[in-house]
Amino acid sequence: MAFTLFTSNKMANIIIKDHAIRYVGVKQTNPITVQKFREKYLPPGVIQEGRIIERDTLLLILDECVSEWGIKKNHVQFVIPDPFVVIRKITIPKEVKDDEIIGYIYLELGTTIHLPFEEPVLDFKKLSEDETRKEILIFAAPEDVANEYSALLEEVDLKPVAADITPLCMYRLFHFCGQTKAEEHSLLVQFDLQSVNFSIFHRDIPLFMRHITLETSIDDWDIQQNQSSTLADIRWNSHSSKLEVLMDELMKEIEHVMNFYSFNMTQGKDRVTTILMSGDHPYLTDITSTLNQRYEIQVHTITQFEQLPDHYYLPLGLALKEVQ
Repeated sequence: MAFTLFTSNKMANIIIKDHAIRYVGVKQTNPITVQKFREKYLPPGVIQEGRIIERDTLLLILDECVSEWGIKKNHVQFVIPDPFVVIRKITIPKEVKDDEIIGYIYLELGTTIHLPFEEPVLDFKKLSEDETRKEILIFAAPEDVANEYSALLEEVDLKPVAADITPLCMYRLFHFCGQTKAEEHSLLVQFDLQSVNFSIFHRDIPLFMRHITLETSIDDWDIQQNQSSTLADIRWNSHSSKLEVLMDELMKEIEHVMNFYSFNMTQGKDRVTTILMSGDHPYLTDITSTLNQRYEIQVHTITQFEQLPDHYYLPLGLALKEVQ
């Protein structure tokens, strides 16, 4: 996003979600080597839909994590919470030079370019150009949210140098594992304990993103974390019918997103041709199996990192930002 990336031998890659903080440290070898991974589950209500509610509590927990994990004074990469991220395609005049595009976007905000917040941090990708216009993909998030997370990390003696968005992190890891093809229309599903994030990639570019909050809470789960803070035993402790409804709703949302892309975004010219499944939900395997049975579409998961629990794949994808 709008942070400058400085390379460092001591880079912490931290994901802060509503329910957990996760960290991965890597060594830049070929192939990449994961040196350390840790996590800490958060009490209910500390963060809600990406918005920090109980800042003092989060600060205390994060400070303890940074000390215990031995990463104080490290440079840190982090992600903008999914609920605040906007991906939007726009067109601008061809006369706007490439190095002036960000300035042009800021100038046109509120007039020809509209976002759901007034003061964004921005990044962009140029998609195409013809005789009269340029087609641009905007990545935007509220500046106050990005600054709030950055300030929080600074207060625990870390040095924020780069921010990213989760779809790019996960797609980067799938690409690293050789499970993407530019010509595919890939639906990336990030299925977590309390939310699902959908994004669609074509030619390695995210053209669509939709985030939904699940009708569940952290209280529906019994979470027992091991002493090394590397793994947790997570079991559903609410009524089984509630879980069944949840899984049915997820399948309906997946079908809705696929239909929206095919009929609304591409006017029937294209369709989703592959699904990339990821996330920290304990029933991720069940959803993957259901998708394999229901659709004649290849469903990919990441299996290359046998010693790394799959809910660390997101911070690992973030770590690859520095490697690339």
